[in-house]
Amino acid sequence: MGAYVVRRLLQGIPLIFGITFVCFMMLYFAPGDAAEFAISSRASELEIQRVRESLGLDLPWYQQYGKLLGQWVQLDFGDSWIQKRPVTEIIINRAPRTMILLGLSIVFSLLIAIPIGILAAVKQYSWVDNVVTVVAFVGISIPSFWLAIMLILAFSIQLGWLPTGGTGTIGQDFTLIDGLKHLAMPLAVLTLIRTASWMRYLRSSMLEVLRQDYIRTAYAKGLKARVVLLRHALRNALTPIITLLGLSLPDIFAGAIITEQIFNWQGLGQLAVSSALRRDTPVVMALVILTGIAIVVGNLLADLCYRLVDPRIRL
Repeated sequence: MGAYVVRRLLQGIPLIFGITFVCFMMLYFAPGDAAEFAISSRASELEIQRVRESLGLDLPWYQQYGKLLGQWVQLDFGDSWIQKRPVTEIIINRAPRTMILLGLSIVFSLLIAIPIGILAAVKQYSWVDNVVTVVAFVGISIPSFWLAIMLILAFSIQLGWLPTGGTGTIGQDFTLIDGLKHLAMPLAVLTLIRTASWMRYLRSSMLEVLRQDYIRTAYAKGLKARVVLLRHALRNALTPIITLLGLSLPDIFAGAIITEQIFNWQGLGQLAVSSALRRDTPVVMALVILTGIAIVVGNLLADLCYRLVDPRIRL
């Protein structure tokens, strides 16, 4: 087991560096650079050039990438070219908001998707299954940005119950009620989108498991339906959900980019967008590296969980 974990982590190192190189080249060849955003728009070309030289943007791409690579090897992400603050400090300040938003959405999605997916599988082709299928397909088909806009129109503009965005009311001290009001709509968007797809995955997996011989044997031995479903069937049907959970881990660093942008949620997703638009390469690259690490770790944890759920799987 230990050798497998070490081997998988070592295999992830070239992947992470490959991702950083591709991302850096995309930023390098994109129009404009950070010097144009780090100084006043009324600055002269000479002043912009001085800023460009101070940031090292006048160097060839391989020297710029090599400089950043040297910092990363020392576990240092450097300073933001735009905010003039350590990148690590910026990410630490933003990360809790994204972790709360995505963490709660995953928890609520599991609490909703698992029982409904089981019910739809047990009641296959019944009206319950048909309703769940229709709702799931609608949820999968709806773009997250459209759902977010509809929620804003309904609950903010028409009813006036919830704020349109942000993480707190400007000019007021933070309170739990105010924080929950700002959290409600972005959390609802992410939860509904995840739940719709997860229900379908779990339903399909449960249907496949319920047709297995050992399930029929369990019923024939006189075990109660609840015991068969929860102890025997569900455990083996959780494989696709484990995969989805492993793939959800990178979202902690990538952020819910579209949702955070629409609701002005001050998390890592919005930070990634704003930094990319302003060519703040150190911030963007730090998020790319952390996301790459999360991808490697998430897939590794998913493989290890497969072994716990199904002892027949060998790593």
